[in-house]
Order: sequence, then C-alpha cells, then structure tokens
Amino acid sequence: MPETPDLSVIVHGPNVQDHLPALLDTLDAHPLTGVEVIVAAVGDWAREAAERHTPAFTVLPLPDGAGDAAARAAGAARASGRWLHFVHAKDGLPPGAPRTIAEHAANLPDTGDGTVDVLLFDHVRSTWRASGLPSPDGPRLARAGRADLALDDRAALLGLTPLLGNRAVRAGFWRAHERFLTTDDEPFAAYAALLLADRVACLPHPGYEERRLRPESLPPVTAKQRYALVERYETLLDLAAGRPAVHTVLYDLMVRDCLRTFTRAGMPDDVAREFFHRASLAARRHRPEGHRRPAGLEGVRRSLLEQDARAKYRALQAANRTRRRVRSAARTGRHRAGTRLRALQYRRALAEPVDPHLAVFSAYWARGVACNPAAIAAKLAELAPSVHPVWVVTAPGAALLPPGTDHVVPGTHRYWEVLARAKYLVNNVNFPDAVVKRPGTVHVQTHHGTPLKRMGLDQMPYPAAARGLDFQALLERVDKWDYSVSANSHSTRMWQRAYPSRHTSLDHGYPRNDVYYTAGAADVRAVRERLGIPPGHRAILYAPTHRDYEAGWTPRLDLAALSDRLGEETVLLVRAHYFYETATSPLAGLRRTGRIIDVSSYDPVEELCLAADALVTDYSSIMFDYANLDRPIVIHADDWETYRTTRGVYFDLMAEAPGPVARDQAELTDILTTDAWRDERAAKARAAFRRRFCEYDDGRAAERVVRRVFLGEDERTLPPVLPVEQRTPAPSPEEATTS
Repeated sequence: MPETPDLSVIVHGPNVQDHLPALLDTLDAHPLTGVEVIVAAVGDWAREAAERHTPAFTVLPLPDGAGDAAARAAGAARASGRWLHFVHAKDGLPPGAPRTIAEHAANLPDTGDGTVDVLLFDHVRSTWRASGLPSPDGPRLARAGRADLALDDRAALLGLTPLLGNRAVRAGFWRAHERFLTTDDEPFAAYAALLLADRVACLPHPGYEERRLRPESLPPVTAKQRYALVERYETLLDLAAGRPAVHTVLYDLMVRDCLRTFTRAGMPDDVAREFFHRASLAARRHRPEGHRRPAGLEGVRRSLLEQDARAKYRALQAANRTRRRVRSAARTGRHRAGTRLRALQYRRALAEPVDPHLAVFSAYWARGVACNPAAIAAKLAELAPSVHPVWVVTAPGAALLPPGTDHVVPGTHRYWEVLARAKYLVNNVNFPDAVVKRPGTVHVQTHHGTPLKRMGLDQMPYPAAARGLDFQALLERVDKWDYSVSANSHSTRMWQRAYPSRHTSLDHGYPRNDVYYTAGAADVRAVRERLGIPPGHRAILYAPTHRDYEAGWTPRLDLAALSDRLGEETVLLVRAHYFYETATSPLAGLRRTGRIIDVSSYDPVEELCLAADALVTDYSSIMFDYANLDRPIVIHADDWETYRTTRGVYFDLMAEAPGPVARDQAELTDILTTDAWRDERAAKARAAFRRRFCEYDDGRAAERVVRRVFLGEDERTLPPVLPVEQRTPAPSPEEATTS
C-alpha cells in the first residue's frame, strides 16, 4: 500500500488570466516525496493546462461556473494527505514551500488533547505591477513563536491576512467542520478555521503567493457583496461567543473593515447609506462589554458609526481631506524654499577651489563611522595626516561618534560646503544624486560586502529586489566613481556587470577585514569580556540577512529552544540586519538573557566576529568576511529556493558553502551539538571557500587603498597580496585564552 502523503496541495478554480500554468510548472519542477498535488480544474482552459501535468498530478475536471467552494470540496474529497493546503489557481507558491510546509506539519501533534488543527505561515504578494512583495504578517507570526497554542492565548493571530492559502489545515479537522469551511467566502473560511481549531501552530516562512488582480479586470462589486461583509463578521462573532479575547479582536477587525470599505469603496449613495446602517447595527449589537474606543480621530469615527451618523461621518471625511491638502501645500512650500536655498549654497560652494586636503567619508547612509570607509580613514590619519577627514553622520548618530570626530549632518550648510569642496569622497553606498562630480575630485566606492545576491542592474529581473529602484539614476551615480574596492576576483567581475562604468577596480582587499589579521590575543579577550562571554564558553554569532519578501525581520529560529539544546556553556550572539530597528524587533525581549545576547546595536561588527568561535548565517555577506578568521561557519538555509528565486544570486551557495548546511532548525541543532560544525569535512569546505573569496584580504588592504588613492603611488609599488596559505589570522578565542 502506498504511504499516506503528509500534505495534499489542492489547486482549485478556473485559469484566471492564464496564471495557472506557471503555478503548475513550479510544482512540477520540484516534485517532492510526501506531497501529492490535486488540481480541481474549473472549465476547459484550466483542465487543458492541468492535463499537461498528468500523471504527476491528479486532475479533477469541473464545469465552467463551479465556485471556489465546490472546487475545494472536490479536491478535499479526493485528497489522501494528513494535511490540506488550498491554493487558488490564480495564485502561486514560492519555490520549496510545499516541502517546508509538509516537513513542519509532519512534526505537529495530530492526536490527543494537544492536536494542532491549523498551521499558519507567511506569504508574499504579487500585483500586475510587481511580484514577491512582503506581506505584513511576518512580525505577528514571529511574535507568536513556533510552539503550538490555543487561539484564545494569541487572539491577535486573527489579524493575519484572511486567506486559506496562508494556512494548512489537518484533513480530519477540515472534514469535521466542512459545513463551515466550504463556502465561496474565502475570508470567512479562513477566519472560521482559526475559530474552530483546538490549537494552531505558526511558521514565519513564506508558503504562499497571493496574486492581486487588477481591479479594473474584475467584475464590479455588487451591493449584495458589500452587505455580505457585515454578515460575515456577525456570523463569526456568533461563533466566538463566550471567548472574550477572540470576540474583542474580531469586533475591532469588523469595525475597521467596515469603515475602510465605506471610506474607499465609492459606493452609490443608496448602497452606502444601507451599508453604513447595517454596519452601525452590527457595531452596537456586538460591542464587547466594557469595550473602549481608541483615542483620537479613530475613536471619533467609531463613535459616529455606532450613532449611525453617516452624514456627520461624510462631513468629517471632507474636513480631513481639506486639512490634509492645506498641510501638504504648506509643507511643499517650505520644502521648495529650503531646496532653493540649499541649491544656492551648494552652487556657491562649487565655485570655490577644490580643497586637496579635504576628504568626506560616509557609511551605510550616514549611520556613523563604520565599515571600509572607517578603516581607510584610520589608515589615512597614519599615512597622510595632512588630509582632513569629515564624516557625514545623521543627527542621532552624531552623539555616538568617537570624541573629536569632525562631522556634518546631511542637509546643513556645512554639509553641502564640504561635499562641494572636498577632493576625496569615500562611501560604502552612493552619495545623493545632487552631488556633482567636479574635475579633479576622486570618488571611492568601497562597497560593504562580497555579493551573493544580485546587485545593481542585475536586480532588474527580480521585482521584489528592484522595487523602487531608478536604474537610470543608479547608473548616473555609478558614473561618478573613480575607484571600486574589491575583496576578490568574484566581486570584481560582479561589480563590473552590475555597475558598468569606467571606474578602476582596486583589487586590494576590504580594509574593514584587516583587523582579522592584525588583532592579537589580548584584543580577542577584551572583546569577549565586554560582551560578558565567560572564559571557556563557546560563542556562536547568529547573523541572518534581510529578505526583500518580508516586511520586517522575522527570526527563522526558535532561539530559546536552540539555546536550551546547546547547553549552559554556549552563548548565542544574535545580530539582526541593520535594515531593521532593533527597538521594535522580535529580539526586544532578548536584550540580554545570559546565554542569548542581542548584539544588533553593537559596533563594530568586526569585534563580534573576533569574539565568536563560530558563525551561523544564511545568505549574509558576513560569511565572506568571517571566513578570513578560518573559524567554523554553518549555513542555515531554510528558504534557499525562495531567496534564490525572489532575490537572485550569483552562485549556488548550497554547492559552494563555507561549511555544513542546515535546512531546518533540527539539522542546525544536530550540527552544533556534534562535531559536524568543526570536523574535517567542514574545514575542507572552508578552505576552498577562503581560497575563492578571501583572495585579496591579508591585513594590508587599507594601506594599499590609501597609498594608491591618496598618495598617488603606482600599483606596482604597493605591498603584494599574500597567498591565503601564508596568512596568519587573529587567534581563536580558545587560542587567546591559553596564550
């Protein structure tokens, strides 16, 4: 007898706007054990698309006009999997999503009091303009954690986007509640699944792609459909009776959605009047006892709804629109006046001679003294003290500068003056578009990492990565570069194709990595003492990267559980990507809990690397820098297929990893609790990785850059790059302790 699949993927519906073939091609390109695919194809167009994939998929032809509920029911009736995932024919699946969902669901309890009925996961959104956009659900899923729970203990999960596609349901649960869940009203079914579940589990990983079709391509919304929104919530609130926390969240969602619909829908007056009246009745009828309206304008809106004061609500809308227009006009006027003044100041400064003894430095969009620019500035002070450095730093960052650092705040008079007059401009990102490249000036682009992910023009085929980028403006900024600093020949080649221009590549290594060869045992011990790492304890630096398909940082590991498994003598140093505000990140509650230390705000990151016995990362460029230390690196790649497809990459990290690769937390735990993280196989992979990506880093990169750029020396007179085999990196923490 064939083994029961863990997951049945049920693709259902008509071939809307011909999106079904791409979905089926994705599923067919990644066949998986433990997953079956059933296509409930509505209409001949969908049937023809599905039948091209037989016998790999089970195809259930349904007549034109069959609704979504009927298609889901037909697919569920044929399914044999323990879990069901309903995927609408217009939508998509990120690569690898069925495998991730199936593996996670297989480990959830499905019998007894702890039975999990619903598995929730993140999704991405696509429109007719862009694809792979992040949903707002990631942070909420992350806050819920990975342990299964009752909805009453985390009622905020009702705030997740109400799709059946961003949740898998246990097959037995679906069949037990099919009368509630089999409906053409998908949001109702999505909410009802949560309300009826004994327990739910969360997976903060994109498992679905919701495709939002162009509204103008869809049939107009009828009055009946408008009123159905109110009816949906009233039925759901009846289901939630006797559950105060759940009822309150649902009530707030109802009021929010009703007000949004009334405000934005552009309904005819008679429909709008009736909709507002029905929403008002529902708001009064279901208002929880003791429920307090929010303060401010939102509270006023809700009060008017409960009073059924539609005319007053419309008047409030009109008044708000007028106030916003007046404020916007005033802001625009002030902005234009300020822009004209700054432009005049900048033009005057451009008329002054270039100062050959002035250099402007900036890093990470003026965050502070950091990265390659900081290492170059330090070496400049040693080798060419006649050149005066001025740092561009934001006003909040200025308070954190080392004492005596000369700096300017963006937008100020002196900011534009130094940008206009400095001979040298050094940055690890680009300066603003308004900065003029004057004759005789030198612009140095240091970059801030070796590229695994696609960069520059190479992002164009990847909408999630290219969102908001003006590639023509990018090229105009690139054309100002005189030099581009590179750590290895891979980077040199990728920068040439991603940023095509006439700049000269400085194949001298990354200056920020010099410290990995110049630091001594005392430096390593001092950093560990500052971080509070006890002597003899293993420190693992966990540094994941940013994902373009997530709205915020979502921890992909259960850090508390991992710490427990690693034991008392292992400290986790956790560093979120700098794109995210750590004060509001999911790490906010883990500031310092002994074995887990949030080091997201610790600078410089190079000190964290010196302190760590090993690195765990996913696709972050920190792996290329850390490899200089010749210490163990473990790759946690639970969403590699999604990342590779959405962001685009330059090489297959799974085939050229610097150490062992874990595809989930269980594998990562096994690697770190055995010798696999530092065994002979890991060392061999790391050695090959170092030869390729630590090619020019030998501890003298900053010296080479300063002598070439600021002192004008010929490249042939610079210190040669030592071969990887002849370099001696900083001592490991174990070596530093015993020396």
